[in-house]
Amino acid sequence: MKNLKLLLAALFALVALGAEAQNVQAHYDFGRKSATTTVEMFRADGGGSTFFFVDMDYSPKVIGAYWEISRELCFWQKSKMNWLSVHLEYDGGLSTAAGSFNNAFLGGLTYSGHSKDWSKTWSISASYKVIPGTIGLNGEKDIHGFQITGVWNLDFFKHWISFNGFADFWREARPWQGTGYIFLAEPQLWVNLNQIKGWDKVKLSIGTEVELSHNFVKKGFCVNPTIAAKWNF
Repeated sequence: MKNLKLLLAALFALVALGAEAQNVQAHYDFGRKSATTTVEMFRADGGGSTFFFVDMDYSPKVIGAYWEISRELCFWQKSKMNWLSVHLEYDGGLSTAAGSFNNAFLGGLTYSGHSKDWSKTWSISASYKVIPGTIGLNGEKDIHGFQITGVWNLDFFKHWISFNGFADFWREARPWQGTGYIFLAEPQLWVNLNQIKGWDKVKLSIGTEVELSHNFVKKGFCVNPTIAAKWNF
């Protein structure tokens, strides 16, 4: 728990020192009967973009924390190759049940696109993934892998409805499960209440997320739906 507190303190310090959150989400997970809060930030600049999110799980006290931070490098945004960027990413976290997770470092390429009015955006990344400290099925080091990630954000009905999320497929040795390939997707569906007349300053959305996974928390396929609220900044 001491390590968990240190990690949370470091993450909050990062936010306070200039990372402006774009949205905060609160989820109740019907499958695990627990709650999760998520802080997300995305910021574009002249050299690409930065994205991170922080998840904290509660039952009812904090029982886990996980975060990802990624950087898209694209210094050629005014060229015809602006759909391509270099992807760099770090993943890490811990829980009271499993202790600290192995760090993961990724590097690869991202293809991204959008509609003319930017109401629909999407990207797909293919990365080489290194997870130091991972032990394979036969007791040997097995730190090398890959990850393919798709991300999308689609707005419909004049921004009343948003459908967004991500899907990951990666290789990671998991001797305790007897598996080496993991799939995780978290599609979200939101109703944006700021579209109600006179509610333009109410940046609240209500909706749901469905976690679809295979060999993620446990071996086999799992479905975990949530009910959720999101405040956009």
